[in-house]
Amino acid sequence: MQVSVDFCLIPLGVGVSLAKYIAACKPILDQATVSWELHAYGTLIEGDWDDVFTAIKACHQKVHEMGAPRITTTLKVGTRTDKEQTMSDKVDSVMKLWHETAE
Repeated sequence: MQVSVDFCLIPLGVGVSLAKYIAACKPILDQATVSWELHAYGTLIEGDWDDVFTAIKACHQKVHEMGAPRITTTLKVGTRTDKEQTMSDKVDSVMKLWHETAE
């Protein structure tokens, strides 16, 4: 099953600067068989259910290895069975409507 996940990992007990912990997930996501896109408050990940959640687990493991004693993660999970639709398809659909209403 294909899944789209909005993933926000927050290490706790490591201070206020979190960028190095989030950046440590990049190689994990690059090596996974998923599509992903960083945004200001998290990461959009898309792919096979098991691949996506394996990558999320690996991110947790890496951040714990870096010394974070605790992690809180929020996930928004979406699946669809009526048609194939990527993250960019969803954005393109909205952008098309915005352009039509601006004309």
